[in-house]
Amino acid sequence: MLKILGFHVFFSGDIPAATTEDVELAVAAARRALSRNKGKDWASASGAVRAKYLRAIAVKITERKSELAKLEAIDCGKPLDEAAWDIDDVAGCFEYYADLAEGLDAKQKALVSLPMETFKSYVLKEPIGVVGLITPWNYPLLMAAWKVAPALAAGCAAILKPSELASITCLELAEVCREVGLPPGVLNILTGLGPEAGAPLASHPNVDKIAFTGSTATGSRIMTAAAQMVKPVSLELGGKSPIIVFEDVDLDKAAEWTVFGCFWTNGQICSATSRLIVHESIAKEFLDRLVKWTKNIKISDPFEEGCRLGPVVSGGQYEKVLKFISTAKSEGATILCGGVRPEHLKKGFFVEPTIITDVTTSMQIWREEVFGPVLCVKTFSTEEEALELANDTPYGLGAAVISNDLERCDRVSKALQAGIVWINCSQPCFCQAPWGGNKRSGFGRELGEWGLDNYLSVKQVTQYVSDEPWGWYCSPSKL
Repeated sequence: MLKILGFHVFFSGDIPAATTEDVELAVAAARRALSRNKGKDWASASGAVRAKYLRAIAVKITERKSELAKLEAIDCGKPLDEAAWDIDDVAGCFEYYADLAEGLDAKQKALVSLPMETFKSYVLKEPIGVVGLITPWNYPLLMAAWKVAPALAAGCAAILKPSELASITCLELAEVCREVGLPPGVLNILTGLGPEAGAPLASHPNVDKIAFTGSTATGSRIMTAAAQMVKPVSLELGGKSPIIVFEDVDLDKAAEWTVFGCFWTNGQICSATSRLIVHESIAKEFLDRLVKWTKNIKISDPFEEGCRLGPVVSGGQYEKVLKFISTAKSEGATILCGGVRPEHLKKGFFVEPTIITDVTTSMQIWREEVFGPVLCVKTFSTEEEALELANDTPYGLGAAVISNDLERCDRVSKALQAGIVWINCSQPCFCQAPWGGNKRSGFGRELGEWGLDNYLSVKQVTQYVSDEPWGWYCSPSKL
């Protein structure tokens, strides 16, 4: 158990490590939930019925916001203010999908226009079935909500496997669902390691779909496992997103968005705009300003007031981030600022926000995802060059462009090879808008109506409505 009394935190006990046998139990429970009372309890219930549960979950999440935010900050190291923002978004996500669940009822039996009056056709939207949801550690409860809320809205039964590095708030979500009376087996939580819990879930023949957020390497393995069963998957994977800063910007506004785009969530965000591409005419002045903004970030215990950068999630991640920085330096890049442990923090996995210049496009720091507070920089002279640098990546999750020329912003947005583009900002995310990437950043979209569609199967129903016989064959009665 973990209890919070004020800001004093007490730990006792362990988080369960699920096994293959536990996966079997969870899948069986989810299957029973779908078939109970011939589906009337959940899968075939109206969207309005499911919406009541989703809204009740949102209310409970809001009631427990302070506690859940503290748990999130403890578990993954993000600043408490940011964790509280996440919990608001979790509640908002469940509310949003409650609305979409209700809207499903009106969309059932939507007519299809046909060229023949002798037929009538309509469409049914049905839950895919049992879905496996595998989520990361950087937004433990929010990433779970992005998948759980639309899956339940659609009428699926879900098995959530959170990251072993940050599982606590997902276990609290299970308790919330119990409190609101969610039918047994509709949501199942499996905590544990990837090989013992995630892999058997991805390959299970009675799991109808897998939705995964995490590394590209793990996503590839999940896709391979699912392919053996011809099982649909949606993947939200890594990124190495660019932010292009043109010469006509307000330097301070652009600097703050650049800092936020890379150092938000302690730099541990798949969509981080971690490749700065800045116009050569303002590069020196802009970098000077950027360093001042970066050095002004408060790095501290996540519970300290005003904290804006906490520790990375684990010792392994800490060593990985420092290794990226040392490799960049050995390859000839310059560490403009940061790159070390903060002097005032002797314990914990803290890394100063880092800006790296003199980067070439062949360097590891330019090509690979760090997943830490590290920004690399290149300059450009023309719009065409900026786009060439921006698209020079195997990833395609996010991208940002900052300029006062909105026609140019529109032109650049169309040319950027990414699933998400931000204009004059970086990282805003709303549950009403689609989220997902191109290339090695995955496929499929979460959030918005697209997120609900992830968990729905479309069935065509066509009826012959004429009183006349079909008449293709000669009737035996007329021979």
